[in-house]
Amino acid sequence: MFMKNILVTGGSGKAGRATIKLLLEKNYNVFNVDFVNNSELDVPFTKVDLEDFGDAMEVVSEIDDRINGIDAVIHQAAIPASGLEANHKTFRANTLSTYNIFQASKVIKINNIVWASSETVLGLPFDIYPPYVPVDEEYEPRPESSYSLSKVMGEEMARQYCRRNPEMKIFGLRYSNIMEKHDYKKFQSFQKDPFLRKWNFWGYIDARDVAQACLLAMESKLKGADNFIIAADDTVMNEDNKSLLDKVFPNINIKGDIGKNKTLLSNQKAKKILGFNPEYSWKNEN
Repeated sequence: MFMKNILVTGGSGKAGRATIKLLLEKNYNVFNVDFVNNSELDVPFTKVDLEDFGDAMEVVSEIDDRINGIDAVIHQAAIPASGLEANHKTFRANTLSTYNIFQASKVIKINNIVWASSETVLGLPFDIYPPYVPVDEEYEPRPESSYSLSKVMGEEMARQYCRRNPEMKIFGLRYSNIMEKHDYKKFQSFQKDPFLRKWNFWGYIDARDVAQACLLAMESKLKGADNFIIAADDTVMNEDNKSLLDKVFPNINIKGDIGKNKTLLSNQKAKKILGFNPEYSWKNEN
């Protein structure tokens, strides 16, 4: 199916901005819906509350001269981390907005959805060891916060919507900690204490590589629900992985190749299925 008009929810945030810029470079028509506009984005904007099903229905269908004929949805809108709001508000906002986008898309017959899941479903902050490292998509989610539980609910909803409609595609991208170029200035401070970033196995992802993953997932011809870890190829550390794991996660089960500074959030599934190829490393951006 030819795609032209792409709705990006949460388009004013880190992931959304980078995604919109890449979509424009690829000559898509892009519409941004969010709580706040971003003046650097030269695309139509509508302020919405996606916890309201009426708002969700309108943004996937039609809003006067702003939005019409949506072909695919990239759903980035969410409270982006634990602790920013009360737990119940985080869970409600993320779960309800995701349900509303999925359900509204179903009603309008939009079968192509990419959405922001999270690395947190893997068991962050890893106070309880995962089954093995590098972590991957093969073991069951281990939500340890209201935020990560909201993402697990989104992944389960995606499975059920795609079960009911075999023509639907809903790909969840389990982003690592998203960084923009200016964020790399602080990476040298991480080197002093390996425990500072142990909470996600020293992982990260450049916002521009998030955009690449969104584009690849959206353009994929595959159907059904699936989830992919989206992480950079390296860690935030100069210290080698074996040394880090010995210090911070003694006796953890190592499964496969951990390399010297290779990511411990395996991105191999995204590479194999989507063709994902991270282009940005903090070591080349300073």
